[in-house]
Amino acid sequence: MPEQLSSHDTATAASDPSSIETARESAIRALGVEQQGLDALRQALLGDLGLAFAAAADLIATSSGHVIVTGMGKSGHVGHKIAATFASTGTPSHFVHPAEASHGDLGMIRANDVVLALSWSGETPELASIIAYTRRFDVGLIAITSKPDSALGNAADVGLFLPPAAEACPNGLAPTTSTTMQMVMGDALAVCLLERRGFTAFDFQRFHPGGKLGARLSKAQDVMHRGTELPVVPATVALSEAIIEMTSKRFGITGIVDEAGTLVGVLTDGDLRRAFARGFVNGPVIDVMGRHPRSIGPAALAVEVMAFMNEARITSIFVVEDQKPIGLIHLHDLLAIGVV
Repeated sequence: MPEQLSSHDTATAASDPSSIETARESAIRALGVEQQGLDALRQALLGDLGLAFAAAADLIATSSGHVIVTGMGKSGHVGHKIAATFASTGTPSHFVHPAEASHGDLGMIRANDVVLALSWSGETPELASIIAYTRRFDVGLIAITSKPDSALGNAADVGLFLPPAAEACPNGLAPTTSTTMQMVMGDALAVCLLERRGFTAFDFQRFHPGGKLGARLSKAQDVMHRGTELPVVPATVALSEAIIEMTSKRFGITGIVDEAGTLVGVLTDGDLRRAFARGFVNGPVIDVMGRHPRSIGPAALAVEVMAFMNEARITSIFVVEDQKPIGLIHLHDLLAIGVV
């Protein structure tokens, strides 16, 4: 039976100064090598690569179809990520596996699509079917490769030719720097296209309804309490009636509206404490209410509401439309959906 390390042995090894220093040096060296590749890529974009990048963005932006991303091995894994980034930022896209393409998946590529093919060497044999298909049916082809004079580089309508770079792998074999450069080019294209299309945070939310990101991009109208849950009383009522409304709805606040339904004030726990400090008198609520109620519109993003409430140091806020209260958001509502 093989000897197993105990949790104590593992902790001891992790705290060994020589082990920590070796790990740190390895990480710093790898990051340094990959950073050199990115520096070379940035410099290349100031020259011919920048012109090709603009042409690639134009080709995708003027296409009425999808971006079909393809690649084999590690380039394929990067391609999956690029396709997902395109799709989530307003550029319809999906990945087609090059080995499956010649077994029917070429049918996923239409005449108005653009193919984005990744291959560091430009000689990946599995790409042959897709390359031939794009040439036969006049489908736009963009290549991301380091070899301009390769099968892929020569066939492409637009070649994004990456500068030579050393791999972070000490043997110079495992794709590391090369895949980082490919991914960065894909990210750069996605960002360029979303800026060109005027893709907004509201558009982003449509494709990210789940998780914390979706929560942060939800609108106030999606989170607010409304209808019978809304604590509101007319400005003509007595303080005692406003207190009943405030305590029954359990938000620690009630809105005060005039005859037109406009929000003219709020009654909070703080207002009540100040009223009791002066000596409680059951007079008109307008004598006690706060006269400068804070409010937000129904289209405000949840993350913006959270920021506003934190800045104002309040726990509840009314949602208004045409100055009339249509909802209420409590801090706990935002925390419950994951807005932080």
